Amino acid sequence: MTAELVARAKADLAVHLGIDESEVTVVSSEQVTWPDGSLGCPQPGRFYTQAVVQGTLTVLEAAGTQYKYHSGGGQPPFLCTS
Repeated sequence: MTAELVARAKADLAVHLGIDESEVTVVSSEQVTWPDGSLGCPQPGRFYTQAVVQGTLTVLEAAGTQYKYHSGGGQPPFLCTS
């Protein structure tokens, strides 16, 4: 499952940056336990379940910048910008 999540994150970042997927490299990808439903990426004004959630943290790099993708609880990987 982790390989599929990494592939989805790479594809999303390539689209987000307007670059080819081959220009995105994987720095790391690991299983994590998020402390709540925000999956480690809380957004202002939103409320989250207060239960731990199993998920993944994938760090990608493109053009010298690192990007963190969070997933868990059935949610696909998303770019965490906070």
